[in-house]
Amino acid sequence: MVFAHVIVGNTYPYTVQDWETDINLAHAYGIDAFALNVGADTWGPARVADAYSAAEATGTGFKLFISLDMSSLPCTSAADATSLQPYVTNYTSHPNQLKYDNKVFLSTFAGETCLFGQATTAQGWTTFLSPLTGTNAVFFVPSFFSDPTTWSSTGVLNVMDGGFSWNSAWPVDATASNYQTLAASDTSQSTSLIISANQFQGTQNSLLVENILTSTGPDATYVSALQGKPYMAGVSPWFFTHYSPQTYNKSFVYLADSLYASRWNTLIQYRNSIPFVEVITWNDYGESHYIGPIKGSQPNSQAWVDGYDHQAWLHMTKYFTTAYKTGAYPALTSDVVYVWARPHPKDATAPDSIGKPTNYEMLEDAMFAVVLATSGATLQLNLHSFTVPAGFSHYSIPLSAGDKMQASLFRNGAPVVQVDSGNYTFNPNPPSYNYNAFVTFGCSGSC
Repeated sequence: MVFAHVIVGNTYPYTVQDWETDINLAHAYGIDAFALNVGADTWGPARVADAYSAAEATGTGFKLFISLDMSSLPCTSAADATSLQPYVTNYTSHPNQLKYDNKVFLSTFAGETCLFGQATTAQGWTTFLSPLTGTNAVFFVPSFFSDPTTWSSTGVLNVMDGGFSWNSAWPVDATASNYQTLAASDTSQSTSLIISANQFQGTQNSLLVENILTSTGPDATYVSALQGKPYMAGVSPWFFTHYSPQTYNKSFVYLADSLYASRWNTLIQYRNSIPFVEVITWNDYGESHYIGPIKGSQPNSQAWVDGYDHQAWLHMTKYFTTAYKTGAYPALTSDVVYVWARPHPKDATAPDSIGKPTNYEMLEDAMFAVVLATSGATLQLNLHSFTVPAGFSHYSIPLSAGDKMQASLFRNGAPVVQVDSGNYTFNPNPPSYNYNAFVTFGCSGSC
């Protein structure tokens, strides 16, 4: 199954109709459920109730489950545990509640330090879970940010029915100081096979970085630590956040230039060991990894989000969700070309008091493209030409200051797809630092 992480905190102005629209859109592109990330907002439970009402109204069978944001919710006393239990009991009988093994599916963001008045994490979560029995029994798949190799010895594994590796979605260990070393060290035969399957063509740096982006290290560690319990992997298209010390005080990037397609292909390769995948995210605008529409209330992220719609990535997601769930890439009935790039060179200077984000140096000034072709064709990316095979293929070309993003797919000398990137220019003089992605696509026929 494929889920998408939804930040309920960004849905303050949502109506039931807004939820219906989002649910129908997600369902259309192969997403099976929303993970509703809930924090301490007093109005959050009302939005959750609206989401469940909307899911039922769509008639799609779309599911929902709660992801308790333990970076926001209190968890120091037994009373805190009791206060969270209605997120389970209120929806256990709802037709759109996701259940697994006939239990209410429940996840978290963090929670590895929650004690709920007890001596250990395992005892603390037992305090929360033990009263939830019978029809309220929980299938608990948390995202604990602790070393999974310690879960067995500390008893944490005993309270988990499965595990979610949030940070598996990005190569979080790659930094400006080590990424070239990581990229050059391909010690896994499976990585080489995945790169071949990706049909990746492009700059030398992009080819090396594929070694990082297709690594299965975090997944393998979790699968081993879970000792046969179900594993939930993360997949994400991007990561850039740019908050000042006076606000959220976080401004950094993860390596994500060609991440989304590469990560999906890895998950599909190992689908037999990965029963759940969670897309991070549907609407986290503050960290630039949204694939849903820009709507609701942004967390003061307008400076790097407005004008940067990512729904082309949502459209592309359907190809991968189909392959992940069925074990076979779907037959293509139209040609599609997806392109994306950052809005300015990584070394550009802007009048921005926050400064460049940490680890910006490892990014590549490049345009990236994914092609889904019904048969062999020729791809033109700006002045670069590639021979395209049938099916999936993946490309990159370098960008210089002032470049546009122009993409065309030709077959028998005639254009079959042309991508319009509007007024996009790789701007050497940006008004502020923006390492978000401009994403668009074009297709032949109906797509």
